[in-house]
Amino acid sequence: MSDHDQVQKNWGHLPEILDQGIETLPQLLLSQARRFGDRVLHRKKDFGIWQRFTFNDVVEQVKTFALGLASLGVKRGDTVALVGENEPELFWGEYAVQALGAKCTCMYPDLTAAQMVYLLEHSEAVAVICEDQEQVDKVLEIEAKVPAIKHIIYWDDRGMWKYNHPKLLKFQQVQQIGREFGQSRPDYFETEIAKGRGTDIAVISYTSGTTGLPKGCVMTHLGLFDTVFRVVGAVPMKPFTQYLSYISPAWATEQMFGISMGLFLPLVVNFPEEPETVQENLREIGTEAIVFTPRQWESLASLVESKMMDAGPIRRAFFRWGMSVGRKVNLARLEGRESPLFWRLIYPLADKMVLYPLRDNLGLQVAYYAVSGGSGMAPDVFRFFHAMGVKLRNIFGTTEMGLFTLHQGETYDLETVGKWLPVLPRLWPPLEFKLSDEGELLVRGGSGFAGYYKNPEATTNAMPDGWYHTGDSLHMTDKKEMVYLDRLSDMRQLSTGHSYPPQFIENRLRFSPFIKECMTIGDQEKPFVSAFINIDIGTLGPWAEQRRIGYTTFTDLSQNPKIRELIKGEIEKVNYFLPEGSKVKRFINLPKELDPDEDELTRSRKIRRKFLEQKYADFIRAIYDGRTEFRAEVPVKYQDGRTGILAAAVHVNDLGGKGK
Repeated sequence: MSDHDQVQKNWGHLPEILDQGIETLPQLLLSQARRFGDRVLHRKKDFGIWQRFTFNDVVEQVKTFALGLASLGVKRGDTVALVGENEPELFWGEYAVQALGAKCTCMYPDLTAAQMVYLLEHSEAVAVICEDQEQVDKVLEIEAKVPAIKHIIYWDDRGMWKYNHPKLLKFQQVQQIGREFGQSRPDYFETEIAKGRGTDIAVISYTSGTTGLPKGCVMTHLGLFDTVFRVVGAVPMKPFTQYLSYISPAWATEQMFGISMGLFLPLVVNFPEEPETVQENLREIGTEAIVFTPRQWESLASLVESKMMDAGPIRRAFFRWGMSVGRKVNLARLEGRESPLFWRLIYPLADKMVLYPLRDNLGLQVAYYAVSGGSGMAPDVFRFFHAMGVKLRNIFGTTEMGLFTLHQGETYDLETVGKWLPVLPRLWPPLEFKLSDEGELLVRGGSGFAGYYKNPEATTNAMPDGWYHTGDSLHMTDKKEMVYLDRLSDMRQLSTGHSYPPQFIENRLRFSPFIKECMTIGDQEKPFVSAFINIDIGTLGPWAEQRRIGYTTFTDLSQNPKIRELIKGEIEKVNYFLPEGSKVKRFINLPKELDPDEDELTRSRKIRRKFLEQKYADFIRAIYDGRTEFRAEVPVKYQDGRTGILAAAVHVNDLGGKGK
């Protein structure tokens, strides 16, 4: 079967949906409800029981809430913000806002109140839909700074019984207002939905802000449709696939998957009971499709390694044996070659005794569509999951232009970001790409780039010549596939003239179960590469206890001589595969964990490189001054909002220049 025929087969009946004149997500919701009325769309675990919501149920929830918002004055063109963990009400709220012709902006639930101010002001939000008391408290704290907000709506009323504020409304109250409004205007909901156009703004999705203030990327309804067709055309997905919605809709990827593909395919979208119960919920629902960030996949791999460190010698030996067999067979399949007969014969035994129980414990036993989205991830992490039988794929794209590439088929190169995705030809031109002289990826085609909200200058700068300038540095292989290196702005050159890709090195360092986060250092004023290491206390704590290494705090553990020697060994493993000029020569174990609340990380856990270079300038000076130890004072922010200073003796560690 040709690639074109395979894509058409993967799309199946989906293009027919557009023949009905459907252009927006709310129009799609109504159409799918007429088709699948009593089939389950959303599932949420409450009080130990999985609550099921059919298409008809969801339409009723969305309709009453939308009518309530209309009665409160929300109208076409307005913006409504949403903040909370992934729960049905968050999705219903978004569909309801869009049904009125308004647009949404979703915020990460762990944003501080101060961080919310800019997003609410810039998006011109007139209302905020909150999950619970914690989110309501943050909005009330800044309410005077954002006077445009007229209503604060919440759906979880635990702890809210004493609150008395004129702007506060419960989700169910708004729905009751909507029922009353609907009695006098019975056709209002359907009429407003019918007015929607595919070019309407569905979502303002804010970038992570690694280089400054976040930019609001405009995502239209047709732009979301375009991405759904790209993904489904590349790798077939079954209707009513069990999907776990865990990544926040504040990240554009969940807008494309849970929000949009959830209606299109459709998926059965499952919401975890709590963020802490994700692992347990994964197992219960038999997750077939899952999208995690690279950091989450790295954490899962580290969790397995950590558990195996705590296991007895016999269990560890069985684990190593099973994974070894899995690597021989599954990685051979991935590379398009046949493994030796001996390994194929013993694979069923290894799978039954080790690999299947391992997948089962992780909740990935039936996951046929496992995806890592976002920044790059070390190929070793992909190989780890493939060895255990999970066909993990990388997906790559931007918030501005949607998804570009995906590992497709049964064989693919883990060093690359995959093959280019197909575009529905009757609506959009195919994706085209090229590399600039500096190695920057330029893209055009598909539904295109709709621009940055209220920022025409940035929009023009992003597309100065009809091509969208991604800002990403990539390398082209002989097979015309892309290898992701780093953000172009983050590519570094040393004073020696040697260039190195920081993220390429950091991705491989984070594969270590002992390293939670890291940042490489080195620019045109520095003669060699060095690194900040954030140790993973969840793994190193038990490791230290097993070896009777005493410690009291994170700081104490990070500066322990045996811990520093262990981290040195982990860096040397990565150094072995790097050219001499790119090897890490010195490193510091940071005395505190990097924290998004202190602006050290973005909400998707990307490092804020420039901010860290400024905050830890004394650490950098110590590295390049040749010191071996210094007294550090680091500003810290506590969970209750108080600030303080962490004082600690910090060691600078040498690796030499050769690696192992």
